Amino acid sequence: MLKLLNTPKLTQGRIIAAFAVALLADGIQFMLGPVGWIGLVQVIDVVTMIIQSFLLGFHPLFLPTFVVEFIPVVDMLPTWTACVALVVSMRRRSPPEPPRPASPPPVPHSEKGDVIDV
Repeated sequence: MLKLLNTPKLTQGRIIAAFAVALLADGIQFMLGPVGWIGLVQVIDVVTMIIQSFLLGFHPLFLPTFVVEFIPVVDMLPTWTACVALVVSMRRRSPPEPPRPASPPPVPHSEKGDVIDV
């Protein structure tokens, strides 16, 4: 479960897969109509959110998109595709995390200075 919260490195393959999943989910929901099949549309949204979190890493924008998909008629809009476009653009603009500094090398005893032992 914690693996879904990690932000993976954005690769071209992950971005293409995320857009493909989003377009597929939005396309299926559009074809089902404004009422859709009760339950099926919600299952599509749950699966889409899990797959997007795996591909792009969890992002807070997935939550409102997930909730908006439960509103009839609004779920026919390409909300998942728009959300993926926003998340990808935001992740590309954000500066990469700096590498964690390695622990400093141990200082030899001769460079530590005088030690007063009482």
